[in-house]
Amino acid sequence: MYNKLQYISQGETIEEQLRNIHQALDAGCNWVQMRFKNQTSKDTFTLAEAVKPLCEKYTANFIVNDDLSLAKLIDADGVHLGLTDTKIDEARALLGSSKIIGGTANTLEDIQNHVKNGCDYIGLGPFRFTATKEKLSPILGLSGYFDILQKLKKNKIDIPVYAIGGITLRDVNPLMETGIFGIAVSGIITDSYEKEKLITQLNEKLYANVIV
Repeated sequence: MYNKLQYISQGETIEEQLRNIHQALDAGCNWVQMRFKNQTSKDTFTLAEAVKPLCEKYTANFIVNDDLSLAKLIDADGVHLGLTDTKIDEARALLGSSKIIGGTANTLEDIQNHVKNGCDYIGLGPFRFTATKEKLSPILGLSGYFDILQKLKKNKIDIPVYAIGGITLRDVNPLMETGIFGIAVSGIITDSYEKEKLITQLNEKLYANVIV
């Protein structure tokens, strides 16, 4: 069973990244996607090498953003690939069937292609404008999610879909009503002074209607 809350890491330096990831884990987050853009491969490897045992300690999923060869090298739990990154089927061939492969999507067609190629979950967005991502795809908003999720249902496509992009605490309930599985967030957790309280509140909303 996948966690409904994913933390996408932030930080311009290895130290910042590690601090933010450690604090998120400490506060109860158990899915980390390591996103460390425009860095040297040496620094990215150094960070991944430190994050992996940290995630193991907290029994959290450790997903590497974009870098397929690093995910393989470090033996991460999986990789998340953007629309212009390595193809999902190539990643599956390299990582094998036991690893988690996520894919970014902005349209129904994106999701259909990912599913066909063996993707495990979808990061669908952006929900609204977010400063953490360059070259933003068209904003979806609540109506966009609802429309795409209804079409997935109609086409009997069953895959965990995570909303992403500028999500706040008050967005979670209306987003869950569209039929999404969970959310992927970064700034809301990184910038919070009460991370534990926030993560508890997010999880309460995310799991409110789940029958155990």
